[in-house]
Amino acid sequence: MSKSTHYLGQPSYLQLIKLIDIVNLDSIISTHNYNRYTKKFDAYTHLITYLYAVFCRYDSIRELVVGLLSNATKLHHLGINYCVKRSTFAFANKNRSSSFFAEVYSMLYAQYSPFLLDSHNKKGRLYIMDSTTITLFSNILKGAGQNPIKGNKKGGIKVHTIITSHENVPRFIRFTSAATHDHTLLKSINLPEGSIIVFDKAYVDYTVYQSFSTQKITYVTKLKDNAKYEGLEEIDIPDSADDGIIKDENRVLRNKGSKEREELEHNCRRIVYWDDKKGKLIVFLTNSSELSAEDIIDIYRRRWQIESLFKQLKQNFQLRYFYGDSVNAIESQIWVVMIANLLLTVLKKSLKRPWAFSNLATIVRLILMNYYNIYSFLENPENDWINIS
Repeated sequence: MSKSTHYLGQPSYLQLIKLIDIVNLDSIISTHNYNRYTKKFDAYTHLITYLYAVFCRYDSIRELVVGLLSNATKLHHLGINYCVKRSTFAFANKNRSSSFFAEVYSMLYAQYSPFLLDSHNKKGRLYIMDSTTITLFSNILKGAGQNPIKGNKKGGIKVHTIITSHENVPRFIRFTSAATHDHTLLKSINLPEGSIIVFDKAYVDYTVYQSFSTQKITYVTKLKDNAKYEGLEEIDIPDSADDGIIKDENRVLRNKGSKEREELEHNCRRIVYWDDKKGKLIVFLTNSSELSAEDIIDIYRRRWQIESLFKQLKQNFQLRYFYGDSVNAIESQIWVVMIANLLLTVLKKSLKRPWAFSNLATIVRLILMNYYNIYSFLENPENDWINIS
């Protein structure tokens, strides 16, 4: 039987790995000495093995080891000469700092961010911020909500993320326990002057809102129902404006002073909008006096991008089961998922044939260790069958 037209003398996985700059990777490893106290399972082998587990969506370390053993004759292609044991992998997940995987992600983001730029996006540097909570089976990190009457409370880790609307991959990632309030992360971000950032009302912090105005950064969010404010003046709504816009006005927000903080006044703009699709009133808040009410509403609607990203990560990668029960192991796995997501996003952008991300992730998982030219196969997967027919 003749070979496939997509045949290549190396696994498809190797072609994905080649997207990682090995020179920069070696620099990260040597600079921070991530191979300290390592005999066989070095940082590079750890990364490649971890990515293999995430791409294949293995539920346990045992499945990972069996999967590697089933492809033992192909591992030398990947530049690894050691098939890891369960105990070794678990030990590395606990003891090799998650900062290694964080730095690998940052390196890849810096490398491919210009390539992933969506030239059709007209919103410029629009930043979208949100968080997603990953429930853990044990109370490793403090979970949100009340303690259950029966049984132990599950732990949880909250992943805070910022994406730009024209890239759709995380540029800012921070971890906290699920019980940590979102607004504590708002003050840790650093954006260039002229940026626009959109987030939901969980990130309420009037002090940060005021600093955004000082730094000439535009924010768009929703107003909380219990917010204390006073009216200044109403803004005329043009006849050509969306019929759903009920009110557009300038307001002064006030927070009560306390021992830790002084009373603060913040000038802002309040837009009341009736959403026919949802059948309810929505109140938007911004510090922009230049953007139209329609633009403010449209910017807030762009938040769907980050919700879609969270859905993509949870549906296509292993975030239900973790390969370790320490904070370091959990954070490491989330970083590796982010790396895998970025690599597949780059692969998707490199192809002419349009693929849904979930379909692409499934096909890559199925052919990962086959001797296929991954680009040729994904451009025309039917080619072999057409030739046979």
